[in-house]
Amino acid sequence: MEANKKTARFAGFLYLLVVIFGIFSLMYIPSQLIVWDNPAATVENIRSSEFLFRLEILTGLLCYLFFLLLPFVLYQLFKKVNKTYAVLMTVLAVTSVPISFSNFVHLFDILSLVGNTEYLGIYAPEQIQVQVMLALKSYSRGNLVAQVFWSLWLFPFGYLVFKSGFLPKLLGIFLMVGSCGYFIDFLGRTLCGDFGSWGLSDYITIPASIGEIGTCLWLLIMGIKEAPKRTA
Repeated sequence: MEANKKTARFAGFLYLLVVIFGIFSLMYIPSQLIVWDNPAATVENIRSSEFLFRLEILTGLLCYLFFLLLPFVLYQLFKKVNKTYAVLMTVLAVTSVPISFSNFVHLFDILSLVGNTEYLGIYAPEQIQVQVMLALKSYSRGNLVAQVFWSLWLFPFGYLVFKSGFLPKLLGIFLMVGSCGYFIDFLGRTLCGDFGSWGLSDYITIPASIGEIGTCLWLLIMGIKEAPKRTA
C-alpha cells in the first residue's frame, strides 16, 4: 500500500504541473496578448512582450510533456481496478500529445512573422497582421482537434476513479460528466461558428475542471485510502 500511496502522490504532482502550466499557457498569457477583433493590437502586444509569448510556448510544451507521463503513472495506480479501462485511458490520453506538440509550430511561425527579418519587408503591416491572426486561428483549431482526446480519456479515467474504492466516487462522476461536456463543446465549436457566444459554452466544461483539479489535489494531498484490514 505504501508503494501505491507514493504512486498516487506522484500522479497528483504530475497532474498539478499539467494544470498549472496548462492554465498559464492556454488561458493567462493569451488573455494578456490576444485581442481577436484587433489584429494590430495583437501584433503589437506580441512584439512588445515577446518573452511572455515565448513563455507561452515553453509552458505549453512542458504541460504536454508532463501530460505524456501522467497516464502511465495513473495506469500503474488503476490497472488492478480494471485493466481494460486503464489501457483505454492511457491510449486516449497519449494520442492527444503528438497533436498538441505539432500544433506549436503555428506559434513559432508567429515569432518569425513578428521578427525583424529582412525578407518580411516585402509585406505591408496589415499583411503581417492577417498572417499572425490566421496562425493564431490555426493554433486554436489544433487545440480543438486535441480536445477530442482530452474529452475521451476522461471517461475511462472517471470510471476508474468511481470504481477504485480509494478515491471519492463524486470525483469520478465529475470526470465522466466532464468528458461528455468537453465532447459537446467540441461538437458545438465545430458545427456552430458562434458557439463561443452561447451562454452554455461558459459552463459546459466546468464539471471537467472540478473533476480534474479535485482529483489532482486529492491524489497529491490525501493520497489513496487504505483498504480496511480483514479480521479472521
